[in-house]
Amino acid sequence: MDKFIIEGPTPLIGTIPVSGSKNAAMPLMAAALLANSPTTLNLIPRLKDIYTFKKVIEETGTSVNFNEDANSMVLDPANLNNTEAPYELVRRMRASFYMLGALIGNAGEAKVSLPGGCAWGPRPVDLHLKGFEEMGINIELDQGYVYASIKNSTVEGGDFTLNPSSVGATINLVLGAVKRAEKFIIRNAAKEPDVVLLCKMLAEMGADIEGIGTDTLTIRKVDELKGIEYSNDPDRIETGTFMIAAAMHPESDLTLTGCRPEQLGKFPDSFKKLGVDFKIDGTEIRIKSTANLQPVSVTTKIYPGFPTDLQAQWATLMTQANGTSVVTDTVYFDRFSYVPELNRLGGKLRVEKNKVTIQGKTILSGASVMSTDLRASVSLVMAAMVAKGKSEILRIYHLDRGYEQLEKKLNDVGASIQRVPQ
Repeated sequence: MDKFIIEGPTPLIGTIPVSGSKNAAMPLMAAALLANSPTTLNLIPRLKDIYTFKKVIEETGTSVNFNEDANSMVLDPANLNNTEAPYELVRRMRASFYMLGALIGNAGEAKVSLPGGCAWGPRPVDLHLKGFEEMGINIELDQGYVYASIKNSTVEGGDFTLNPSSVGATINLVLGAVKRAEKFIIRNAAKEPDVVLLCKMLAEMGADIEGIGTDTLTIRKVDELKGIEYSNDPDRIETGTFMIAAAMHPESDLTLTGCRPEQLGKFPDSFKKLGVDFKIDGTEIRIKSTANLQPVSVTTKIYPGFPTDLQAQWATLMTQANGTSVVTDTVYFDRFSYVPELNRLGGKLRVEKNKVTIQGKTILSGASVMSTDLRASVSLVMAAMVAKGKSEILRIYHLDRGYEQLEKKLNDVGASIQRVPQ
């Protein structure tokens, strides 16, 4: 197990290329299992979660060839002969549960372990299972596994409303329906870029999906899907994370390349209120920070609202703003494990239910801190980069799940981050 040793404070000056999206890549990988020929996916990031999901897929007999240097992956399900996704792999991350929809779509049956992932908050799969039952899929639970089956090769389908809207459930139900359901309607479907990208890929493969990009998806069965070459989206959460990291130091002048700014939803609206010099030019975003950072309160909402995956980073940024701010998470109510650790660095944060109040500006000082999830980890890295002195960030394996070459990218633009054994 490794840790980071970070010397601060350091401004970020230079250019960072944004990697492919982890959250979008895994649904695309799952979709490749539905094809009748190989699929090539581009802009696939080299992340622990990607390698884990690759192993999950390979368990089925599917061939997966990952060209790491080119960030390109070829998946061929021609020899898919096993419809089980085992606990020892699925428990490592929740996105492995997409195998349920993919295997139903491919083989009409599946045995998939209930998922694991970050150690915060209940993210139940009830919606996924209720949706499949509404579709006509027989679902049984036994000893931590979901058993899915259908009597015939197809099911009639149905009409299902997601309450609340869920990215994971939308993706899973789409994967299961495109080759099995005569007609299946998903209402209150998630509209996140990850969902839209998946649906567009499936449509290009030959799927019949109406309403892509809206909250109502109508899916009609097709007999087969073809393998294609398709590109992943850049990671909007990585984009937002680096924007926030740049804003934290008054001398930062950072340019991000390979972005999709239109996928940031309402996030830029909040960012503009900080008082930083912030410009978008096509696929590039430039941030020149300020010594007079304004406090900006935010409330997380489903897309296109302020992302819950950026709330820890935003609260960390607010420790450097000149005044008091409040960050409210309406998506997940208990995603505040980073707060005690930020306070160890000198922050003044107070949690009450699903809100954290941040008193700024505070001078942060180096300390040893530990995180419990992916976004909490990166928020501590960001804090350490503006803290005076040396910090230790423990349990950085969380970062390896979701940020490709994080320390290299940050060191290339002026950070002082060293990875050492813990």
